[in-house]
Amino acid sequence: MPELPEVETVRRGLRPFILNKKIIQVKPEPGKCFQGDTTGVDEGTVVDIRRKGKALLIDLDNGNTLMIHLRMTGQLIWRGQNAKVGQVDDSEQFAAGHPSKNFTDNLPNSQTRATFVFAEGKLFFNDQRKFGFVKVIPTCEVEMDKFISELAKEPWEMSPDELYKKCQRHGRSPIKAVLLNQKLIAGLGNIYADESLFYASVHPATPAGNLNAGQVTKILEGACKIMDAAIESGGSTMATYIRPDGTTGDYLERFAQVFRREGQKCRRCGTIIEKTRCAGRGTHYCPKCQGGKMALGATESA
Repeated sequence: MPELPEVETVRRGLRPFILNKKIIQVKPEPGKCFQGDTTGVDEGTVVDIRRKGKALLIDLDNGNTLMIHLRMTGQLIWRGQNAKVGQVDDSEQFAAGHPSKNFTDNLPNSQTRATFVFAEGKLFFNDQRKFGFVKVIPTCEVEMDKFISELAKEPWEMSPDELYKKCQRHGRSPIKAVLLNQKLIAGLGNIYADESLFYASVHPATPAGNLNAGQVTKILEGACKIMDAAIESGGSTMATYIRPDGTTGDYLERFAQVFRREGQKCRRCGTIIEKTRCAGRGTHYCPKCQGGKMALGATESA
């Protein structure tokens, strides 16, 4: 599943292709991947492209919004009128999401769940495993949608005091579990939770209630700085997500301190990075910088 920086990268890359452009017609495949009435999309002009957590929100001038979630294998592929199949032209083609031959093959194909027809080209929503979705909802009801309404504030919107109070309320939970809970703080996934905790020199298994205000402030500061850097670099190079122009992001190569670096030396102290399990997820940390192996709470074996 994409993390927030990857989805933000998609949002920024998609804007110049469809902003202020009219959707002449939407052609959905029968099934759950497209939810809502197509009449709420046809002849609608894109007036804004927003993001809430890991969901893209495409606002139309007719009062409706397209909510898009790529989930694990979703793709958004733009083909301009002059695009040539098999050739990549940044001015005519756009590809984001799970990388596959779909990016350069003829479309639509068997994985296409919805086609948005514009005068200037077509936007294809593809999803091999059908976990992603496009949902048509009135713009005025977006904030009330269950998926959106349950999201907490993102790191940039949250004050250290707010996060500290959440940590105290969930004091027995490992701090990593708190960071991954989208109802407590939105947008942090496995990569950026590990990196934020390393930034703050906090062991992932530390009970959230044991943290002081200064440590929580440092965690939040790290989350903001690290995700800003990831967005700037085009997101992580996880196996299933790439930049909107088809190239991979380079966050992990350039900035990652612990994530997927098990067995390598810590860039801060030289200790070997270890991997364990915490909050049900594979977790990377430095035993020295972050308080010692298994010292601050029970974790599952890797």
